[in-house]
Parts: sequence; C-alpha cells; structure tokens
Amino acid sequence: MDHAGHDPRTGPAPGGVRPQPSLDELRSEALAAGRRPRRFGSWYVTEHMVRAMRAYGWTIIVGALGQPILYLLGLAVGLAALIDAPIVDGGRDVSYLVFVAPALLMTATISVASEEFTYPVMAGFKWRRYFFGFSASALSSGQIATGVVFGAMARMIVTAVAYYAFLWLFGAVPDPATGWIGIGIALLAGAAFGLPLMAYAGSIEDDRGQFALVQRFVFMPMFLFSGTFYPLDTLPVWLQWIGWISPLWHASELGRLVTYGSPQSAEQTMVHVVYLALLAAGGYVAARRVFTRRLAK
Repeated sequence: MDHAGHDPRTGPAPGGVRPQPSLDELRSEALAAGRRPRRFGSWYVTEHMVRAMRAYGWTIIVGALGQPILYLLGLAVGLAALIDAPIVDGGRDVSYLVFVAPALLMTATISVASEEFTYPVMAGFKWRRYFFGFSASALSSGQIATGVVFGAMARMIVTAVAYYAFLWLFGAVPDPATGWIGIGIALLAGAAFGLPLMAYAGSIEDDRGQFALVQRFVFMPMFLFSGTFYPLDTLPVWLQWIGWISPLWHASELGRLVTYGSPQSAEQTMVHVVYLALLAAGGYVAARRVFTRRLAK
C-alpha cells in the first residue's frame, strides 16, 4: 500500500483516495469524448439554435398561433363571406377558404424559413461569430450547417402543426384523412425556399440591406403571384412564370391535392415533388460548401 492509501494491484483501499488515471486512460477518455461530438455534433448545434430562439420565444408563439387566427378569421368571416361563387380548381368547385387554406399553410413555413435562414446565419458568421467557436471544437463545418437546418426545421414543425390545427378547426380541410400530409409538404416548401437562402446568407460578408431586398422582391412577389389567392391560370401568361418557378405554387398545388383532392395528373404531382426536392437538396449542398469555405478562413 502506497502513501495515497491504496494498493496499486487492487485499487483504492477502504477510506483511501482514488488513484490518478494513467496517461493511456486519459488518452482513451479524451478520444471517447471526442467521438461523441463527431457522432452527434449536428444535434448539439441544433440544441444551441433552439435555445437561442428563447430570446424571441414570444414572437414564435404569436406567429405560430396568432397569424393563422387572424388570416383565417379575415378569410372565413370577412373575404370568404363576400365571395359567394366557389373557386373552380381544375373543374372542381371549392369554397374560397378551402382553396386558400393550403397556400396559407405553405406560406407560414416559408415565412419562418425567411427568418431563420437569414439573420441568424449572418449572426453566426459576423456579429456573434459562434459558428467559428463551433468549428474550433470537434464539430465539422457540415455538422454546423446541418444543425442550423435542423434548428430552423424544429420551428417550422411547430408552426406547421399549429397552422394545420387551425385550418382543421375552421373546416378548411375537407379530407383530413390525407390533409395532414400537408404538414410534411409545408416543411418541404420551407426547406426548398430556405436552404438556397441559407447558402446566400452564409456568403454575405456585410449587411447592406440584402435581406430586405429578398423580402420585397422575392418573397412578396412569390406570395402575391403564386396562385395563393386565386388560380394561377387566371393571371396573364407574362405573370404566370413567377408561379412556375416559385416553391410556394408547387407546394400549394400539392397541399390542395391532399386537403381536398384537387384534380392533378400523376405527372403534375411528380413535377411538384421533384422541383421542391431539387431546390432543397441543391440549397443544402450549396450551404454546406459555403460553411466549409468560410469556416476554413
């Protein structure tokens, strides 16, 4: 038994002190601790992004609950009451509220994407620079980018579920057996719009009002001219192209398919899905490359 009160062969003696670990034991412990961030690193970043949302938590709650109430009251009690004639969608007559509801659901998640993939991304690189702190640890740039995406998607899920619940309560979902799929479509719409925007936000070195321009000249025209409040084919042909390239129109058409069975061919449905998936996948790849390039500086 040595001066510390333990036998090196049997471990600590009763009432003794725990022996100091060997160098090999410390090395093994450090390697084990390093593997965990490598395995779950994206979720650590996600946790940080979600916790950071507490700073504007009331904004999230009001947006997720208040916005659908105001929109649906305005449409169901206000505008829809003035529009007696049904909307003709692909030869099928539906009420105005039922027609508009899926587009509002898609707009809600796209609006969240326009918030979470702009200033928070720029803050991570320029103002608060926490992305560089993450990068100095065992986290890779790809994990950091993925964690930012997961964090934004977490808020989108809350918004989409809350919005869909209000749509159902207002009777705007004639086919609830398939209407709930609209939640997943809304998440895909948010990713299709938000991930390319995330790549753009990550590439900006200085804030010169770029995000305000995106809101005014990308988001608002998309919202107004993507068949949100009326069928796209009622617009002049020279304006319909805005809807054709808009993720909102493609997502709204899918939402109308699952909520009330809007007449669509299988080819049309496939085009909508593939277009949204390509935008999301391409935006994600571009965002990872931007994060890798900037965090390597």
